[in-house]
Amino acid sequence: MKKINNLEMIGITKSFQGVIANSEINISIGEGEILGLLGENGAGKTTLMNILYGLYQPDSGAIRINGKNISIKSPVDSRQHGIGMVHQHFMLIQNHSVAENIALGYEMASLLFPQRKIRDSILSFSQKFNFNIEPSKKIWQLSAGEQQRVEIIKALINGADLLILDEPTSVLTSQETSDLFQNLTEMKTQGHLIILISHKLDEILELCDRVTVLQKGRIVGEAQTTDVDKKSLARMMIGRDIIFQIEKEPMERSDKVITVENIVVKDDKDLDAVKGISFDIFRNEIFGIAGVSGNGQRELVEAITGLRTAESGKITIDGNDITNESVRCIYNRGIAHVPEERIKFGIAPGLCLYDNAILKQHHKHKYSNKLFLAYGKIKQHAQNLISDFKVLAPSINVQTKNLSGGNIQKLILGREISEDPSLLVASHPTYGLDVGATEYLRKQLLQRRREGGAVLLVSEDLEEIFELCDRIAVMFQGQFMGILNSDDPRLNDIGLMMAGSLRL
Repeated sequence: MKKINNLEMIGITKSFQGVIANSEINISIGEGEILGLLGENGAGKTTLMNILYGLYQPDSGAIRINGKNISIKSPVDSRQHGIGMVHQHFMLIQNHSVAENIALGYEMASLLFPQRKIRDSILSFSQKFNFNIEPSKKIWQLSAGEQQRVEIIKALINGADLLILDEPTSVLTSQETSDLFQNLTEMKTQGHLIILISHKLDEILELCDRVTVLQKGRIVGEAQTTDVDKKSLARMMIGRDIIFQIEKEPMERSDKVITVENIVVKDDKDLDAVKGISFDIFRNEIFGIAGVSGNGQRELVEAITGLRTAESGKITIDGNDITNESVRCIYNRGIAHVPEERIKFGIAPGLCLYDNAILKQHHKHKYSNKLFLAYGKIKQHAQNLISDFKVLAPSINVQTKNLSGGNIQKLILGREISEDPSLLVASHPTYGLDVGATEYLRKQLLQRRREGGAVLLVSEDLEEIFELCDRIAVMFQGQFMGILNSDDPRLNDIGLMMAGSLRL
């Protein structure tokens, strides 16, 4: 392992098709230090670290290790200089074992049975940092936290002294996040350098020694974490004060919009994921479903929106039975959907922004005459969405995959509510978003409530559930443990309800 005492990135500039991603960036990090790289979605954090890891080449600037200029043309160069990176979306082969995955990226691996020879190395690093990883296990058998530890071991075995982590907690449970922080603190005490990319203020303040804040590709602030608080960091990051507690005015609920009666839905393993759930949602109401992921929330949402067949039960919207109808039929009846996996199910990443602005609406007369699409009207609609929902994009002609997560989510939300649906189903709408985008999207959900819409909000974020919802259902193993008003004092026991220990 090559020892890095100090690393500097000096004057780094990078643009894509004329759009500036990084402009004259200067950062440095020293031995035994954790540097936080903070910024909203699309601020240029990941681009900067992809340059350091050799995935991108800068237009200008220099990188120095221990005072000497180095050249990084590829990840191979980066690893040879002692730099490793754990990406937000893990680069692992699910059907291979831990040892096989690490052997694939290990430059010193032997040609025959390499996993056998690096097993001892895996166990050594696992013991050193208390990772508790079994080399023979298949990747698909591991939790997200365990898979992340495999990625860290892979980087360390390849000689990483400086470790870059891109949004490392985005797929972790709270316990896995706590374990990760303990691991990183231990690595820091042993002299490793760590760069943490994040938009989560609490993580930066808890873990990092210093923080550098990026906004629109430029550094707008640097500080010791002991000298700043959550509010001042948010101000640097967004350029204004963030309202961490949104006011929700009391409203009388109006007409009933949707009724779900004794619905039973199977999961992908043909087991009952939703077990006889019943509830109603009314206009001027946000109905929240809280619970640990994997307790049937996804299957319930998919049954309501037409993506999954219900085994039994009944779903009606405005008095019309839509049970097991097609997605288009359900959409035309007035149910819009902001999906949990926005890139996989919410957009067509390779299509232009204006194409994505009319997904599920392209068949409507105002955009089509059955033979040809009316691109003039489509592009005007896309421009209106960008303006009304503050989507930051260089133009409506760019591929949607080039937008940040927050701007993709704004586009999806704008598209889904542009037809004034009776019910908006929002599944984890602020997952992975920065504080500015989160604040904006939560305000839009409350605005939908004020306008007379009904909202079904599914979220693991209890702060979000308590802040936005009028009634809250707690889901455990496919059943509701109770449905309570948001001001019900019994919600103090929501943890017990989420664990299945209390039913009301």
